[in-house]
Amino acid sequence: MAYSTINKSSDNFNTKLYSGTGSTNAITGVGFAPDMTWIKVRTTTYDHQLVDQVRGYASSVILPNSTNVEYTGAVRVDSRDSDGFTVSTPAQVNASSNNFVSWNWKANGSGSANTDGTINSTVSVNTTSGFSIVKYVATGSNATVGHGLGVAPALIIIKNLDSARSWTVGSNGNTDWSNHTYLDATNAQNSDSTMFQSTAPTSTVFSIGTAAETNESGDNFMAYCFAEKVGYCKVGKYIGNGSTTVFQQPFIYTGFKPSFVLIKQTTSATNWEMFDNKRITAGYPPELHPNATAAESTPPGDRRLNLTSNGFLINTSYADPINKSGNTFLYMAIGQTLTGSNNVPCTAY
Repeated sequence: MAYSTINKSSDNFNTKLYSGTGSTNAITGVGFAPDMTWIKVRTTTYDHQLVDQVRGYASSVILPNSTNVEYTGAVRVDSRDSDGFTVSTPAQVNASSNNFVSWNWKANGSGSANTDGTINSTVSVNTTSGFSIVKYVATGSNATVGHGLGVAPALIIIKNLDSARSWTVGSNGNTDWSNHTYLDATNAQNSDSTMFQSTAPTSTVFSIGTAAETNESGDNFMAYCFAEKVGYCKVGKYIGNGSTTVFQQPFIYTGFKPSFVLIKQTTSATNWEMFDNKRITAGYPPELHPNATAAESTPPGDRRLNLTSNGFLINTSYADPINKSGNTFLYMAIGQTLTGSNNVPCTAY
């Protein structure tokens, strides 16, 4: 088997912070032309904003915290640039005197036709980092969809563009692929075989059932697929212990220093949590919630996560978000430094 190497994790994913100006604002320093950008204002309450190149980077937006359909009215992002992107007047992405965070992924432009599944798809894929953007038109019947990764994705986020449905997450971090979570909601994981046919993805396709959230007949859908890569991306689960003692709290080994961590408790209802290495306050990354419009919340003394050289430490006894005793949490971590070859899937923690 041939192995490839990611020279820098920031060649494929990068968190970029910026300040809003209320007028044309070119955001540079991403390091590449992003094929997917997720933006959230940090200092006030606006919806999360997600654009991608397959749908047309500067022509439409979808809201990760909302069931809303794809929005093609006032453009949120003006252009995709060689080293970032440009925003203009919309407050959601450029309110004057507000601070913003953008999470940026590299795929492969507007995508190409994929006929691996029973439903044809358009796929923009970065096989080096294990990320693909997939668009398909649903049939309402059990089907498969090509994702282009060449390895099985460990986490898939699906959104119906034409009907007001929840964002559905299938993941190795759930109990299995008969279960799912909703990105826009606080729900614990739900068991429903009609989402993914209770079938784990393969190296070429993922399965969808008859559920409206993944396969409503005639509707357009987006799927964002993430595969595990040694030294770069890890998806899995951990068990909270509620400990108040430092060094006895959960440590999740990833094999790399994370630049981005996404966490959801699957046992009971609570917010999703997003952390990154660019937003650091008093040594800890503040939390944002993909399912909520809330501004950035500075971690109090009892709610902290540490990014370490080879994983992350749940440095808190605060129960619900990330360390409730006996409860299960799914996570996805993306690295900021790379170790090892990257074409071997990781084993979940």
